[in-house]
Amino acid sequence: MENSIKTTLRDSAAARWTALVLLASAMFFGYIFMDVLSPLKDLLQEHHGWDSAAFGRFAGSETFLNVFVFFLILAGIILDKMGVRFTAVLSGSVMLIGGAINYYAVTDAFQQNAGLVAFMDNFCNLPDSAWNITPFYKGMPASAKLSAIGFMLFGCGVEMAGITVSRGIAKWFKGKEMALAMGIEMAIARVGVAVVMVGSPAIAKLGGAVSVSRPVAFSVLLMLIGLICFICYGVLDYRLEKQEGNTEEKDDPFKVSDLKYIVTSKVFWLIALLCVLYYSAIFPFQKYAVNMLQCNLGFTAEQAGLVFSVFPLGAAAITPFLGNYLDTKGKGATMLIFGALLMIVCHLSFAFLVPMTQNTVLTIASIVLLGISFSLVPASLWPSVPKIVDEKLLGSAYALIFWIQNIGLYAFPMIIGGVLTAVNPGVEDPTKLNYTVPMCIFAALGVLALIFGLMLKAEDKKKGYGLELPNKKK
Repeated sequence: MENSIKTTLRDSAAARWTALVLLASAMFFGYIFMDVLSPLKDLLQEHHGWDSAAFGRFAGSETFLNVFVFFLILAGIILDKMGVRFTAVLSGSVMLIGGAINYYAVTDAFQQNAGLVAFMDNFCNLPDSAWNITPFYKGMPASAKLSAIGFMLFGCGVEMAGITVSRGIAKWFKGKEMALAMGIEMAIARVGVAVVMVGSPAIAKLGGAVSVSRPVAFSVLLMLIGLICFICYGVLDYRLEKQEGNTEEKDDPFKVSDLKYIVTSKVFWLIALLCVLYYSAIFPFQKYAVNMLQCNLGFTAEQAGLVFSVFPLGAAAITPFLGNYLDTKGKGATMLIFGALLMIVCHLSFAFLVPMTQNTVLTIASIVLLGISFSLVPASLWPSVPKIVDEKLLGSAYALIFWIQNIGLYAFPMIIGGVLTAVNPGVEDPTKLNYTVPMCIFAALGVLALIFGLMLKAEDKKKGYGLELPNKKK
């Protein structure tokens, strides 16, 4: 008797986990580049003249085009119209081009190009004021301006890659181990952050000669490998499409007018606002964490990077287990609430207890708790989206959430850079800054995220979206 149940590559554990490894590897390399300059803030000031304001503008530039040119919304539409394969390769290519520009900006070759340096010195010389929403201002070092341009392009690619990878995992793991798969993908990406926090200062000082461009060059090479991973994923994904007898252009195709079903959903906005508040207290914090530890505990960049690596490594170790728990037991909304609570405690500890006690054990304990928080929230947040949005709109839904998230990721690195400059008048030593006010700002974001988490749980209980239910179908 012929088997009426058609099996495809999706039903093969080896095939779907291979797809996950390819997607996660590309994001791993992207995350390495994203933070390659974060632990080098002091070296950038000493060797390239980037003060806290310039560093903050550079750090915020990653999301500028995504937010103000709406590139991320366009990326979601491209994803829903063109499919995962095309968008993955496109995003990997854009990441690589932006990374190459960023690399050139911090090389000696750029500094010796007098004409280009002069051009960048005169480029977009706007006042360093609150109304200036661009990543540029008068007096910003030429290398920082060109780095910001490259980082903007990279940001377009990496955020497009983020929504593409989420959509790809949802496609391959629907009705299966989706939260576990997303958790593992995020865990691998977190390991990339740990690698760069430890490795970037070491590579920059390799052989006794300081070179900020050296770790950047290494991370650009890794992004090239990431692009190859996306291409290999495309081949595997094409085979799946052929087996299923359809293409990514569905019988009920995506239409831009369908976006109204997303933007009119209350639960969607609760998830999106919780996301932007939570991530605004995590990723901008990562940009300053190594320097904060240098200032509070007197660590070298290498020591601070090693201590802070506990955060992404802890998150990486715990996230897959939480994903598996969500798949089998549920409680996603509850996890979001506990994650926000832990983050508040950690940032308040960095604001007051750590500077007062200068206790390394307390510092590591706070970082570990932050890692647990960073496991709870992403592991439960992203698998919740397919529960509230139609599959054909999933790419656009992820894109809109990422766009809203990017508003915070754009604004807060610059806000923190400006606050650091304002509360440390006359401080020239980049390792002697007071971080109390910036950490209080991050804690306040956690309080707001907690409020939205409570509202989300109440809405789920009222409407029955299934955010507290397991992901696996029996």
